[in-house]
Amino acid sequence: MADGEFGGYGGRHVPDPLREPLDELAAAYDEVRETDAFREEFRALLEEFTGRPTPLYHARNLSERYGADIYLKREDLLHGGAHKINNALGQGLLAKHAGRERLIAETGAGQHGVATAMVGALLGLETEIYMGKKDAERQAMNVFRMRLLGAEVNEVTRGGAGLADAVDVALEDFAENVADTHYLVGSAVGPDPFPRMVRDFQSVIGEEAREQFRERTGALPDAAVACVGGGSNAIGLFHAFRDDEVAFYGAEGGGEGPDSTRHAAPLASGTDDVLHGMKTRVLGDDVEVHSVSAGLDYPGVGPEHAMFRAVGRCEYTAVTDDEALAAFRELSETEGIIPALESSHAVARAIQLAEEGAHDSLLVNLSGRGDKDMETAAAKFDLE
Repeated sequence: MADGEFGGYGGRHVPDPLREPLDELAAAYDEVRETDAFREEFRALLEEFTGRPTPLYHARNLSERYGADIYLKREDLLHGGAHKINNALGQGLLAKHAGRERLIAETGAGQHGVATAMVGALLGLETEIYMGKKDAERQAMNVFRMRLLGAEVNEVTRGGAGLADAVDVALEDFAENVADTHYLVGSAVGPDPFPRMVRDFQSVIGEEAREQFRERTGALPDAAVACVGGGSNAIGLFHAFRDDEVAFYGAEGGGEGPDSTRHAAPLASGTDDVLHGMKTRVLGDDVEVHSVSAGLDYPGVGPEHAMFRAVGRCEYTAVTDDEALAAFRELSETEGIIPALESSHAVARAIQLAEEGAHDSLLVNLSGRGDKDMETAAAKFDLE
């Protein structure tokens, strides 16, 4: 696999000044990740700092309602409230071993920014976060959490003031400060080695879930379901099942709402192009990027997901805001679990599959909890 290519997707489509630092990062990653010292430190901190393993939960009430066994991989119970800490911890340790003194990161919903700030505090690394202004406004509590943890948060106002713009600014910072800075990419996107590095650090999700499911049921699930923005939680779940007869379903933010406004999704509606140093599925500049969830508001997707789509390994579907909000409320009311709006897209897709009778057992990655989305939800629901 040359320069992290996935069936023609991925690679390193970067300007010359970034090629050498990316070569060095890839070499450091390939060397350090196999050492006993790194593996043991990472394993210990996953257990003691983040709270792994996370449980596999049988959503009995939801299962009874829809006639299929629905299981939730409870990444929402991790320290920080989302799966993001798995990758942040792995990359933070890699940066420390490589002698870097500073972490930078982009964030949309804020969960990756919070996770990076936590790891920066833990490891004693200076931390700076870039976040689109519109995302910072709707995720003000996460901005406060990052600052409380000692990180500097920069609100990006260029372009659409969203996640893609935050990535642009973070890449520029990285290019200017490669000597002492590690860019802690938050999803399975960007130039190699980031997509495979993020996948590897997130693969603990699927590895645990596979073992837990077999122990619980004596078999594997018929299908695995996850939300997809950049795609880190989904690829983290899918990777352990890649050679099994388990169907994959990715739920993107987008689709068509009741007002008939079309909100496109990269895998469902995009074209092959280069974005942020990778070849992948990308929405054009003339297409609106929107989701009720800030974490899915990205005009591209990880290159391994683009490959999965091309070869038919995973079915990707755009889930509307209304469908995600309905699932957000339904899981809260039926199971006593309030999911993140990102994860609600996966729950919505699982409910659709159960209603269709497509599978008897569904494994859903509940990638985050809904604390950060309370203001958005309160504006949508009248609960009086």
